[in-house]
Amino acid sequence: MEKKKNFDLLTFGQVLLRLSPPNNERLMRGDTFVKQVGGAELNVAVGVALLGLHTGIISRLPAHDMGAFMKGKIRSYGVSDDYFIYDNSPSARVGIYYYENGAYPRKPKVIYDRAGSSFYSLKIEDVPEEAYRSTRCFHTSGITLALSPQLRETAIEMIKRFKEAGALVSFDVNFRGNLWTGAEAKACIEKILPYVDIFFCSEDTARLTFLKTGTAKEMMKSFTDEYPISIVASTQRVVHSPKRHTFGSVIYDAKKDTYHEEEPYRDIEVVDRIGSGDAYISGALYGLLSSEFDCERAMQYGNATSAVKNTIPGDLPSSDLEEIDTIIKAHNHKGPQLEMAR
Repeated sequence: MEKKKNFDLLTFGQVLLRLSPPNNERLMRGDTFVKQVGGAELNVAVGVALLGLHTGIISRLPAHDMGAFMKGKIRSYGVSDDYFIYDNSPSARVGIYYYENGAYPRKPKVIYDRAGSSFYSLKIEDVPEEAYRSTRCFHTSGITLALSPQLRETAIEMIKRFKEAGALVSFDVNFRGNLWTGAEAKACIEKILPYVDIFFCSEDTARLTFLKTGTAKEMMKSFTDEYPISIVASTQRVVHSPKRHTFGSVIYDAKKDTYHEEEPYRDIEVVDRIGSGDAYISGALYGLLSSEFDCERAMQYGNATSAVKNTIPGDLPSSDLEEIDTIIKAHNHKGPQLEMAR
């Protein structure tokens, strides 16, 4: 009998300190910052933990007060710090990003200050061997691959070791043009796709980065034709204005050769869109890992979790299973809706 894994999901990525002016104030004008914690892979781990599964994140933090602040915040969401690695050097520092809210016609703005932070120098030998055998699923993203040559080498080797140990590998392309070029991303990611089971890639990224052609569904299927990928998920967001979005997705199940989609969430009242793509991944992974890989369930939980994250300030989701189940039920209900949950 196979030994039960300690974790349903482990993620690997940088934990960032987010500094934002309150309300709709501008970075260059405001005097106050709201301090929050975020990061793509952390956002996913938090979302899955809130829905009820056991998650952790592998990352490197400074062994000073800001690292302690981050650790406390992460633990408060039920995410394990078992595989945190600490930097005791005098030059230890956190990665920071500054975020300015937008309001039509002014777009939201992000400024990064993350180069040279403690996470960048994490090596494969820093990761405990038992981590690879401890989880059902491992998740990381293209952001982590793009941060530094050292991290790219570490992340690729981790993917191989988790796969060899029997974990499912989940990967989000999450392309960022300010980190690397489309050609660099394509060349690197194509090296790890033979190890990926669950693949998250938007339609725009498939066209612009992977140079795919055809319909969204044809492009999704083509990834599974070329690589042993089991599930491909593609989000579809329409930005009407910074404060009003429509969000939906398509999930392709290669084994059954079936596509899953539903009526999108229309006219979402956007408070903060940062982390909503990660929230989608958390809902989709929860749907898959809490069932026999039911892609219909994954699509519903992904869409609902992302839609509600858009209405919450900060990177991190804050919806538990009861709230998401209520949102899914309301979304599928065709009659009159209650105006308030009471």
